[in-house]
Amino acid sequence: MVILRRILLMTLRLNNWVLFWSSFTLILGSTLVIHYLEPDTFPTPFIALWWVMTTVTTVGYGDYYPVTVGGRIFAIFLYIFGIGLIGVMIGKVVDFFSEFKRKREEGRMIYKGEGHLVIIGWSSKANFAIQEILESTLDTDVVIIDQLDKTPLVKDRVHYIKGQATTDETLVNANITQAKAVLIFADDKIQNDELADGKSLLIATSIERLGKQVHTIVEILNENHIKNFKHIHIDDFLLSHETVSGLAVRAAISKGITGIYSQLISRRYGDDLFQLKPSPHWKTYKDAFHALLLEGATLIADKDKLDINRRLDESIKEDSILYIICDVHTYKNIQNKFSAVKE
Repeated sequence: MVILRRILLMTLRLNNWVLFWSSFTLILGSTLVIHYLEPDTFPTPFIALWWVMTTVTTVGYGDYYPVTVGGRIFAIFLYIFGIGLIGVMIGKVVDFFSEFKRKREEGRMIYKGEGHLVIIGWSSKANFAIQEILESTLDTDVVIIDQLDKTPLVKDRVHYIKGQATTDETLVNANITQAKAVLIFADDKIQNDELADGKSLLIATSIERLGKQVHTIVEILNENHIKNFKHIHIDDFLLSHETVSGLAVRAAISKGITGIYSQLISRRYGDDLFQLKPSPHWKTYKDAFHALLLEGATLIADKDKLDINRRLDESIKEDSILYIICDVHTYKNIQNKFSAVKE
């Protein structure tokens, strides 16, 4: 028993690859041995393999079994060492998946995907943004960067990286250079606007230094701080206080207007705002306007210009990015009919 115990303890300390190949060699070798010892009972290597697998996995159907002394002695050996070795290997496999799950939840896994969205800082705003992303896209992953002990959200397409977003190691682990876009939310735990925007600026600088091509969106608490971000070429700014205040004033002046805003910024219900490239058949905005209108969509803008209805006779440029309002079904039909490509 002491010798067996030492053998089992030594097996537990084996390298995983050594253990795997040892198990594979044991199964293959046992198949050949039992086939050689009892060719009448195990006439083919496949039948011999079937008996070895049912034996080492303790299933033991009893449809095949050795009948000679040599075969039974070898079976006893397989009972003692084979079952133990395979049991240890199965335990190692279970431990591997458990460790993988634990590392993923604790944010210690490196993300290797591409075209993902990175969200810096966990908050209620980040949670809402992630839910919107998951509902709006079917194949876009989200990577959260924060310093929480465990992932704040358990979803198939949501990954968590633990660390400071200003360090290269953390950003590299999130594969920041291959991301489609990065969203930097202001830290809700910092009450001072200057400190919160200062932290966002430091994070944005680190991101732009590693991946200048990444589309970066930053939430700014104080509009006066935007000029401090200009030198690092931030693509978009979100003025949270200004947006909420402006929406509240518009709601007070025009009753029910918040419902329109809600539809445009969320894809959970109603019509939505979609982006598409113009069809090569459209020469002017009038061509695009009428073609889209017949499909049930309304053309409202080219990039950030909302005066389309006053420039219908102007030619559409090659780099134009049109924005339309419609439902998801209509948008998909437009894509299929006019070969529009969503950004």
